[in-house]
Amino acid sequence: MESVFFSVRQFFWGVILLALSCVGIAQEGRGDVIYVPTPQIVVDTMLEMAAIGPNDYLIDLGSGDGRIVITAAAKYGASGFGVDLDTYLLGLANANAKIAKVDQRVHFREENLFLTDLSRATVISTYLLPEMNVKLRPKLMAMPPGTRIVAHDYHLGKWLPEEQRELVVPDKVVGKEGISYVFLYIVPVPIAGLWEGAAVVGGRDLALKFDFQQDFQELIGKLDLSNRTVDIRGHIKGRDVRILAGGRNGVLRHEFHGQIGDGVMQGTVVIGEGASRQESRWRAQLKQARPLLRAADEVSP
Repeated sequence: MESVFFSVRQFFWGVILLALSCVGIAQEGRGDVIYVPTPQIVVDTMLEMAAIGPNDYLIDLGSGDGRIVITAAAKYGASGFGVDLDTYLLGLANANAKIAKVDQRVHFREENLFLTDLSRATVISTYLLPEMNVKLRPKLMAMPPGTRIVAHDYHLGKWLPEEQRELVVPDKVVGKEGISYVFLYIVPVPIAGLWEGAAVVGGRDLALKFDFQQDFQELIGKLDLSNRTVDIRGHIKGRDVRILAGGRNGVLRHEFHGQIGDGVMQGTVVIGEGASRQESRWRAQLKQARPLLRAADEVSP
């Protein structure tokens, strides 16, 4: 009987200690918001997906103990800063930067992340709850095209990621136990509106009139092509664009690749397929801009 009682008591205290250890991990900070450190394997994956390098400036929103910014500086030579509202964690992060000998390139400061000036950033990192991500999203979408955003566990609502990875993290105890998700976004240049231009095909100009609607980085719309109007769909990645038109109802497939800057798109277009395939240059100018589409937000982890 005594041995049975002892086993039950051991089990009871084991459960209590496990619970306390989990709370300790989740609440290591001293502020009102629960702090959950990002596992190092996730930090490394986030920075890898962002293709961070020595010319990058990283801003970490909700920086905790500073590990994302510090790793970016120590391993990849990047610069940047982190913001948090927890003074204990900010002190810890700045101390960690000194230990890692990167305090000349990175720092951490007390600041509301919704008020943070992001203008210097080439990379943004977050580990925020879904409703915070969606609230932050307009500010992220307004950043310079090509800015990379990496989010841990929680995506940015209707804005679809360019890349998503699922990681096995055995020591993770918050969120989906043992699993982390990393999402990569690249801010697209806004191109919604009417564009006019031409492609040079067989030594002759082929008039082009694009009418784009844009939902984040996705494009739909119409193209006036050789006195016919065809549906188009496309994708923007930073300042790079890919547009598909035709391919049905007797209209040759047209695949446009180009770069966008200062109201001008230009690049190459592949017309047709197989033996009839031709490649030409094309260029178009913005004639009338329109607002981007915004689907209703659906916040889900």
